[in-house]
Amino acid sequence: MSNLQTAMAIIISTFDKYSGKEGDKYTLSKGELKELLQSELGELLGKANDKAAVDHIFKDLDSNQDNSVDFDEYGKLIFCLTRMCHEYFTGKK
Repeated sequence: MSNLQTAMAIIISTFDKYSGKEGDKYTLSKGELKELLQSELGELLGKANDKAAVDHIFKDLDSNQDNSVDFDEYGKLIFCLTRMCHEYFTGKK
């Protein structure tokens, strides 16, 4: 398996690990998103324990305002984090 395939498998399995704990297995509730952020990205985000920060992230991701984050909306989070890391490692801002 290539590095890219491995990365995609991790992104998918991470979503699946947290989605559906509180209902629909194809979406993340705010609580599930918070758990994902704290457990998987806590060191990177730093503010995963901050309720206002989690509320803001959730609102930004929930583009269709159905009070859940589906896989497409989760993809926005992955893209933004990837872009931030790219900018950091290349020195661009």
